[in-house]
Amino acid sequence: MKLGLQVGYWGAGPPVGAPELIAEAERLGFDSVWTAEAYGSDALTPLAWWGGQTSRIKLGTSIAQLAARTPTAMAMAAITLDYLSGGRFILGLGASGPQVVEGWYGQPYPKPLARTREYVEIIRKTLARDEPVTFDGEHYQLPYRGGSGLGKPVKSIVHPLRADLPIYLASEGPKNVALTAEIADGWLAIYYSPRFDSFYRDALAEGFARPGARCTAADFEVACTVPIIPAESVETAADLYRPVLALYIGGMGARDVNFHADVFSRMGYEGERKKIQDLYLDGKKAEAAAAVPTALVEDVALVGPLEKIRDDLEMWRESCVTTMLVFGDVPMLRTVAELVLG
Repeated sequence: MKLGLQVGYWGAGPPVGAPELIAEAERLGFDSVWTAEAYGSDALTPLAWWGGQTSRIKLGTSIAQLAARTPTAMAMAAITLDYLSGGRFILGLGASGPQVVEGWYGQPYPKPLARTREYVEIIRKTLARDEPVTFDGEHYQLPYRGGSGLGKPVKSIVHPLRADLPIYLASEGPKNVALTAEIADGWLAIYYSPRFDSFYRDALAEGFARPGARCTAADFEVACTVPIIPAESVETAADLYRPVLALYIGGMGARDVNFHADVFSRMGYEGERKKIQDLYLDGKKAEAAAAVPTALVEDVALVGPLEKIRDDLEMWRESCVTTMLVFGDVPMLRTVAELVLG
């Protein structure tokens, strides 16, 4: 099991002490550090700035949103960051949700799986640099279909450091996970539960079995965000994480279109999901958090006394997860490194 540091996206301002935190993660043997974007800070600039102060740790986006950049613009950024970091960049991509894609970026959201497939294919063509890039898809066309008629196919001026630069996809539903296994080098998982490992292994296996699949289970990476919250009791630790789960189940999406909430419905929490959503969308955020069952928290997080966390880790080690992405301050990173890396 490898460890990654999840810095994520910024709140009202940049996180305090991030360079020192990343330096400590590298010293402790963490394999990677990850940034993200929502509708504030972007994922690429902090990674370039902080990554420039490191020498070994891999640098990943978890996630860069498809709607934020055209596929070739994303490929340009990936080529640039990979060179600047000496071949340490991992391109993590995600479709986000309709509220952000249409409300923030002003882009259409329907058919996210087909859009993702086209997006990744164009990036691969750009990285390969075999010929000028052309593409005639439903969602992307190169050259642009219509317009002035003067567009012409071109290829990257820069020769990529790695034509096989790794691309990971963030996905939650079984169809999206299968697509990830088919076309990507890794899966960025969130709200994954080792209790349902067989469900996800089946979805991944479907993708690996498709004609032209890029990887096999043996060389595919699964990087999963895993909250680790030590405390004297399970309930004390769970209370610290309930508000986050209430936000994602209740507020990160519309009532009828919330992919995070769907994950918990598939895990058997349909009734709890509805109650949490209703409370959250009615503005009763504290009550929504209180409605998150402890069992649900334990399904997706490691919580409670250190000895319990150490025991519960075994289920994660036996799962398909290859890298645990964790949050925390310097003392927390040291604790996690001792627990996971020994």
